[in-house]
Amino acid sequence: MKEKKKLGLGVKILIGLVAGIIVGAIFWAAMGPDAAAAFTAKYIKPFGDIFVNLLKFIVVPLVLLSIMDGVIAMGDIGKVGKIGWKTVAYFLVTTAIACVIGLIVASLFKGAFPILSLAEDAAYEAKTSNLMDVIVNIFPSNAINPLSTSAMLQIIFIAIIFGCGVLVAGEKGKPFGDFITSFNDVTQRVMGFILAVSPIGVFALMVWVVAAQGPKILGSLGLVLLAAYIGYILHVVLVYSMSVKIFAKMSPLEFFRKIFPAAAFAFTSTSSVATLPVTKECCDEMDVHPEISSFVLPLGATVNMDGTAIYQCVAAIFLAKCIGVDLSITQMIVIVVTATLASIGTAGTSGAGMIMLAMVLESVGIPPVYIGIIYGIDRLFDMGRTALNIIGDASCAVCVNTWEGNDALKSEKKTA
Repeated sequence: MKEKKKLGLGVKILIGLVAGIIVGAIFWAAMGPDAAAAFTAKYIKPFGDIFVNLLKFIVVPLVLLSIMDGVIAMGDIGKVGKIGWKTVAYFLVTTAIACVIGLIVASLFKGAFPILSLAEDAAYEAKTSNLMDVIVNIFPSNAINPLSTSAMLQIIFIAIIFGCGVLVAGEKGKPFGDFITSFNDVTQRVMGFILAVSPIGVFALMVWVVAAQGPKILGSLGLVLLAAYIGYILHVVLVYSMSVKIFAKMSPLEFFRKIFPAAAFAFTSTSSVATLPVTKECCDEMDVHPEISSFVLPLGATVNMDGTAIYQCVAAIFLAKCIGVDLSITQMIVIVVTATLASIGTAGTSGAGMIMLAMVLESVGIPPVYIGIIYGIDRLFDMGRTALNIIGDASCAVCVNTWEGNDALKSEKKTA
């Protein structure tokens, strides 16, 4: 007998989204907006709240352990050398630019985004602080408090500093490094459990939102999706085209033609890690030295998340507008910093960006419960952002290959 093909998570989430829209619209039409909002808030939304609580629960260990494990995985700091620093610098700069593009595009669309009239958030106020306070608060005075209060920038700092400590400690730090790697693997599995119940959370939250707001909310989801894809396209055209042209002296059209198979695979699989073999093959065709592609591409699958950064910024602006909050310049800077650093801790697997979005929202005080509004179409965001991430990995490999030079690498190999 043939085994029945199981539905993928993306399909299940889509089913939950559609079912939630239909059920919410039925409540809205049959009971009226006020009664439908009250009923769904009392009896259906709590199941969505459980899902959101699980997201918030996993964010802290996921960020702490993923980033720490990523730093440890780089090996000896001295051995990483010039290639490592150039690679990380390239990824951080392009991710920061991606955040800025995402914020600009979302700000242009902001006037078309809706304000949701939900009574429970009427007294809500976003977190505000000046820029120097934000900088000072990156550095914790207590190692435990940031973990209990979900102070994400401080958690990221703790992860990086302890990861570096493991590398510097050498053999003595290896047992702790092995423990972190093992703990991180367990945390990734727990994240998988939580993502597995996401269709139920999406259904419950969409029923509540549509019942309270009416079907008009659906047009707004199309707008935020359009804003994200405009950001993706702008980043490819402005950043990656210029990078390969200026730094690698390569025709952007040739680069995009050769990387297309990997981008197409990433678009359908929504997994940077799963696309690695295809990306490696595409880089081989562009004459990237194997030593460089073998280092840059796996690292990029872990830390280079330009598409995720654009998505997080667009989603943050959209969800802030939904609760009637106009983010200040300082808050936007916090989003850029948090989303850039959060990209380091985003796993290269489908759906992981949504958990990082909870972290970005927390950094400026936006209730993560509203993730449910946008989560139903996350697969559509994920396809574009994963393809963008893969193109970014390849552009970095091509640029680093030019900076280091194949001849220099070959002579090093002969000397060794």
